[in-house]
Amino acid sequence: MAKTCEICGKGPQVGNQVTLRGKAKYLGGVGTKITGITRRKFKPNLQIVKAVKPSGEHKSMQVCTQCIRSGRVKKVVRHKPFKLPSEEKAAK
Repeated sequence: MAKTCEICGKGPQVGNQVTLRGKAKYLGGVGTKITGITRRKFKPNLQIVKAVKPSGEHKSMQVCTQCIRSGRVKKVVRHKPFKLPSEEKAAK
């Protein structure tokens, strides 16, 4: 399975890792120098989540954390929430 989010399609991106050496000028040095640039990948933070599809079907999906936090994914309710007995029954 590809390393992409099944909701938003976010996938790995390519960038550079910049290696610096030296002391910054504002700290009393002569300035930092770039000593190396190598390619690297920025991978999305994917989590496996059991989600409810709009059709009502439950499916295990790979979803990025931003989709989970923003509410784009509705998780499966495994246990119904605890309910207190109604006030009418408690009064009896």
